[in-house]
Amino acid sequence: MVSCAVLSSTRFLVLSRQALVSRPILFAVTGIIFAMSCSALAEGENVDPGTDQSFTVMTFNTGTGASVTGSPAENLGYGREQARISDAYYGNGLAWKAAIEAVRDFVRDSSPDIVAFQEMFYCDECASIPEEARAGFVCEDWTPGSPTVARLILGEDYQIATHPGNNDKCLAVHKRFGRMRGCDSDFCPGGLQGSRVEGCGGGARVARAIIERHSGNPITVISYHGTSGFCGHDRECRARQVDRIFVDFGDGTPGANGVAHLILGDLNTDPKRLRCIDRSAQRWNDFVGVGKAFHFVTDTEKCSPGAYFGLFHIDHIISDTFHGDALMPDKIGEITSSFPFQMFDHTPIVARMTPNSTPE
Repeated sequence: MVSCAVLSSTRFLVLSRQALVSRPILFAVTGIIFAMSCSALAEGENVDPGTDQSFTVMTFNTGTGASVTGSPAENLGYGREQARISDAYYGNGLAWKAAIEAVRDFVRDSSPDIVAFQEMFYCDECASIPEEARAGFVCEDWTPGSPTVARLILGEDYQIATHPGNNDKCLAVHKRFGRMRGCDSDFCPGGLQGSRVEGCGGGARVARAIIERHSGNPITVISYHGTSGFCGHDRECRARQVDRIFVDFGDGTPGANGVAHLILGDLNTDPKRLRCIDRSAQRWNDFVGVGKAFHFVTDTEKCSPGAYFGLFHIDHIISDTFHGDALMPDKIGEITSSFPFQMFDHTPIVARMTPNSTPE
């Protein structure tokens, strides 16, 4: 077991792109991190209130990072200059056209019923981006009314809604599965129910949708993207955001206040490996885990590399009513990656969800 003191020595690596060092150094410490306990958090024993129908969910932070390894020829034409432009004008959100096409192919092959995206460039911002910063990016041939990046990836089969004040984060549901309550069109910018934490950035990083399934009772889905960084203020922001989900959404009741729940997103902390040094990581464990109502679908017994730079598990699927097996491209063989290039610093997480059942 790795002590909290050893973990503290690695904190400079965590959750801040500005603090990331080279991949060789990152992977050199991977063995130390993996030595931690790999025991799984037990699943809940709730009974699904509506149906035994299984379904597929995905969460994917599509941010491209402020730096890139490899040559442009190895990365769909995306090199250091393109990374510089992305950092300066696109917020490092998914905007490179060739990468959008690759993600489109992967997502459509996976065909999730519910998907949450973080750090996905919002095309209306193209209006303010100069012509010299558009070549190869989605803004190159953008005109007012052009599809968003999420729509380019998902096609017309999904209903999409974004976080209030944070259009780079969105939730989508396949029309075959259901529709979001209160979103009357196929695209609802700012259409999720959002809860902004004062002093922790603009817009809502915690957002909610109630999905009316065509078969079965509604599911309350929380789309979450925790504040990044590892200073005390960042950790406190994340802890307060967790409270929005489980304690008070801002209206006196928890954000997870329905009958069946899914929580999808980028926690920007690792509840297992960083719990000793990050109060926001421990705050997740206060509500999710053995003997608690919620469990980590993405927490397994395997000592596999994390989805973030192979080190940390910060991208998660959580539920109280459903369980499933989470799969990571390039980490577990059941999924074939569509990304033969180095551009993303997160890995998409896909899980086939089925209702929990009460043991006999």
